[in-house]
Amino acid sequence: MLILVTYDVNTENSEGKKRLRHVAKHCVNYGVRVQNSVFECIVDTAQWRVLKQKLLDTIDTNVDSLRFYYLGDAKKAKVEHYGAKSAPEMDKPLLL
Repeated sequence: MLILVTYDVNTENSEGKKRLRHVAKHCVNYGVRVQNSVFECIVDTAQWRVLKQKLLDTIDTNVDSLRFYYLGDAKKAKVEHYGAKSAPEMDKPLLL
């Protein structure tokens, strides 16, 4: 399934900067960064469960936010891209 993960982490202190790095690192392990705080992740149910829990364990819900957009399996019909940074081909492996 294709899931769009977006986040906003408060970086006013060193703990926030650390959380931001950890959130980004978790997302990089499962998807492709398409904007600064936006990742497209193609995952199965088990991978999604693990990623989601890692993200929820990392953020501080009092000052940070996460949003998950469940785009399903019809990837090409739901993602359109224009402008700089070419969009990754989501049906190809993310890692070489």
